[in-house]
Amino acid sequence: MITGGKIVKFIEFFSNLAMPLMIVSIVLYGVIERKKVFDIFLDGAKEGIGVVISIFPTLVGLFVAIGALRSSGIIDLIVNFLTPFFNIVNFPTEILPLALIRPISGSSSIAVATDIMKNFGVDSRIGLMASTIMGSTETTVYTIAVYTSSVGIKKTRFVLCAALIADFVGIVTSIIVCKLIVTV
Repeated sequence: MITGGKIVKFIEFFSNLAMPLMIVSIVLYGVIERKKVFDIFLDGAKEGIGVVISIFPTLVGLFVAIGALRSSGIIDLIVNFLTPFFNIVNFPTEILPLALIRPISGSSSIAVATDIMKNFGVDSRIGLMASTIMGSTETTVYTIAVYTSSVGIKKTRFVLCAALIADFVGIVTSIIVCKLIVTV
């Protein structure tokens, strides 16, 4: 009979083998196809360094802007300004800082989510909303900056708009689902 414990052990066993099996499979495939696997690896590493160098200025600018945004208190000012409106539409204002910072910065949103967990608890409705928002949204500005600068795309107006709409839908859906499911 298969029990929950056996399933968990199987998943752990398979998870521990997944990366080594993938690496061995790639090398084995290269050997079978008579490819110079290590030379191909080195070419990929060189190309990766080139990509890092090409997107580095974009990342520096983005990180400086995020640092300035966080340290200036603009987020707190925006939250205080928007709180009355969000109270009217029954949006939990406790997660408003997370909703504002998540599309901009992953590390900042992790810090905000951690703060929410400390203040409200991980199993609270607010904590679960924060976790669901973290899982259902993306650091949109960062992602667009990295990917578009790495391939040289200049016109990102519609990409940004569509991605921010997707983030908004993810945030609203997270709140609705957590309000429906969590009765805490």
